[in-house]
Amino acid sequence: MRWLALVPVALFALLAGFFLSGLFRDNPDDLPSAFIGQEAPALNTTELPTRTPLPADLMSDREVKLVNFWASWCVPCRVEHPQIETLSEVVPVYGVNHKDQPANAIKFLEELGDPYAAIGVDGGRVAIDWGVTGFPETFVIDGDGIVRLRFAGPITVSVMNDTILPAIEAAQAN
Repeated sequence: MRWLALVPVALFALLAGFFLSGLFRDNPDDLPSAFIGQEAPALNTTELPTRTPLPADLMSDREVKLVNFWASWCVPCRVEHPQIETLSEVVPVYGVNHKDQPANAIKFLEELGDPYAAIGVDGGRVAIDWGVTGFPETFVIDGDGIVRLRFAGPITVSVMNDTILPAIEAAQAN
């Protein structure tokens, strides 16, 4: 019966080991994605009035691209917008506007500028299919339609220079 007293201690040690292992990942702040190295999911979106809609063959167009999930109600989306504009000068950036009022999305783009080669509107399903956990979220897609990077959160200048641009260069080298 004395061994029963050790069961809670053993369970605690096991649980503590599990939590500690998460601290020793390459980047503990990085959110893993099941899509890295996999074919990008479809972008079944609707049109945003007055904007170029996402092409049906977007993932098969043989160019490196970014897919950026954003919304006008998303404060971090405003923060990252200048970097999205800069990145749009490097590769095409395709926007997926998430659960937004069309008038608000258009106003956002008119106020801050429209860096997107095309935009689709997502009522919620596309973000689920892509595994989006928050907004903004950006994906680097290579010329074969394979997801090479997922970045959750606003793209800052340092993130753009240290993470996004190297991922674009690596995708272009393939």
